[in-house]
Amino acid sequence: MNNNHLKQFPMLMAGKKVMYVHGFGSSAQSGTVALLRHTLPQTEVVAYDLPVVPQEAMALLRQRCQADNPDLIVGTSMGGMYAEMLYGFDRVLVNPAFRMGETMRAHNLMGLQHFQNLRQDGVQEFLVNKSTVKAYQEMTEQCFSAISSEEKQRVFGLFGRYDDLVDTYDLFLRHYPNAIRFDGGHRLDDSALLHSVIPVIRWIDDRQNHTERPLILVQVDTLRDGAGNTASAAMKALEFLAENYRVCFLAGSPTTDAEYTSRVRLWVDKHMGVLAFNRLTFTNQREMLLADYLIARAECDDFIGTTVIFGSEETKTWEEVHTYFSRLGGQ
Repeated sequence: MNNNHLKQFPMLMAGKKVMYVHGFGSSAQSGTVALLRHTLPQTEVVAYDLPVVPQEAMALLRQRCQADNPDLIVGTSMGGMYAEMLYGFDRVLVNPAFRMGETMRAHNLMGLQHFQNLRQDGVQEFLVNKSTVKAYQEMTEQCFSAISSEEKQRVFGLFGRYDDLVDTYDLFLRHYPNAIRFDGGHRLDDSALLHSVIPVIRWIDDRQNHTERPLILVQVDTLRDGAGNTASAAMKALEFLAENYRVCFLAGSPTTDAEYTSRVRLWVDKHMGVLAFNRLTFTNQREMLLADYLIARAECDDFIGTTVIFGSEETKTWEEVHTYFSRLGGQ
């Protein structure tokens, strides 16, 4: 797989170890492993072929966690289900398949199956029967069994809006607070990795490193065009800003429109995606907000940080906002 077109993040998780846990019928040679290694070039990414028998797979993963002591575990689909039970580590679960037995029946995963990728032992096919399904059902019953208040903050669940294979968002949310929808399907492709997984990994990396980035508040109405959509230039600028700053979103708080808050939340969730998770504030008192920068359409005289006026001569467009902050170099 040629990933040369993908952006790399040399400083992200630099010098650390990430363990990837693959999905059903896959292996340590999954394309996702190659994606992670390319995107995080200064990170050691490890992955292992999992046995088909879930109890054996779980035993192997716990053994490898003890030996490798990874700084982060990323699991997709079935791998997300396993990763949830690897307590004591920071984890990102992408479309976790917490109902594996039901999924296997519903999507015709019974009978002779072929591995999607090469495996170290050379085996390329395996059999799924009733006892296999039962073993997975018994394994998934062990999920969510040792969650502490600390664990709740160490796990992020990412759920594709267009996943037609599994949907365990509500189940995850009953146990963990960090449940995030993203624009994507079941497979972790280039776009989902760059726009949804990488921001979450950055939050985890910053927390581990005790990094405090300068804070930028972005007024929501600076993001909308005449049709109420977000220009691609705005998203490109925001993703750049998120690499160097802590980006949060700001909206007014009218008292005469009861549906306003709901509409804004839906719009921000749809158009900003993962970048806006738990990062939207409603207020009419901008001068009370503590931040380094405010991107708004008008000056706020009492705001103690620097106001960047969107639409002004210097920052008329989001391309110019991008240029303005790139010259600051993350300061």
